[in-house]
Amino acid sequence: MRVLGIETSCDETGIAIYDTEKGLLAHQLYSQVKLHADYGGVVPELASRDHVRKTLPLITAALEQAQLTPQQLDGVAYTVGPGLVGALLVGSCIGRSLAFGWDLPAVGVHHMEGHLLAPMLEEHQPEFPFVALLVSGGHTQLVQVRGIGDYQLLGESVDDAAGEAFDKTAKLMGLDYPGGPRLAALASKGRSGQYKFPRPMTDRPGLDFSFSGLKTFAANTLASSPSDQQTLADIARAFEDAVVDTLVIKCKRALQHTGYQRLVVAGGVSANQHLREQLAELLGKVNGQVYYPRTEFCTDNGAMIALAGALRLQAGERESLSIKTYPRWPMTDLSPMVDYQ
Repeated sequence: MRVLGIETSCDETGIAIYDTEKGLLAHQLYSQVKLHADYGGVVPELASRDHVRKTLPLITAALEQAQLTPQQLDGVAYTVGPGLVGALLVGSCIGRSLAFGWDLPAVGVHHMEGHLLAPMLEEHQPEFPFVALLVSGGHTQLVQVRGIGDYQLLGESVDDAAGEAFDKTAKLMGLDYPGGPRLAALASKGRSGQYKFPRPMTDRPGLDFSFSGLKTFAANTLASSPSDQQTLADIARAFEDAVVDTLVIKCKRALQHTGYQRLVVAGGVSANQHLREQLAELLGKVNGQVYYPRTEFCTDNGAMIALAGALRLQAGERESLSIKTYPRWPMTDLSPMVDYQ
């Protein structure tokens, strides 16, 4: 089954074509980073307008890359939530309209399920069951995964997501947008142990997260410290260490709680090298395995949507002609796919 995937939930226009027998056939991505840089964050109206401009040309490019015509496709998948409502509407309207015009089945995809399944784009794929850490600018969640669609939420952030805390702290430090990767780069030049940040909510039971306090702690530390480059790097290192340690501690608890030895990590923050090193050490101690998508598929992309859509289309799911989007949508509301348990 060949499926066209469309991702427009925030500030990246991602288009891909996935074949359930041959794998990924085409992948096109346009990032709006430059568009939003002057504003220090995503402007929803500008994001929606840019998706309108870019989606159809990228679909054309993906078809050319795969050397396919629309008549050779078997379905269309598109992100329907969660995300920015205007951006979601662009992809949903285009995707559903193309499916209707091409006489193809369509399916709406949950953005976070796309991230969760992204490691299945790789040759070395995780087997069910496993624990998933979904960690990005909009979400930080620990999920028990028994099969596709069979999800139990174990814990989530009660305020800022980890990626959001990275971006906000980077802005406090005067780093350009997008701040998270720039803060991580600066942290690589910092000295460990020069500053000590708290590890929030690790001194009590449970698997929930809280990162907003780290941003406040960083602001107070910056205000009372010299502003030279080495000091900024040291503070960035202390902040990153605190976030990574917190994520690792909670992952360890989740693995102990479930008894699983497999961990999937996805979302933009999963590209953080310090996090990967610490999780590799954690899983090595318990003879476990950790899985990631390749770096280009850690952030939002069409490949994960095409894959998730293909699996759900294969299971018989179909979208009605009505256009629906879900800016807020718990992943636990999804229906299980029995064939993949």
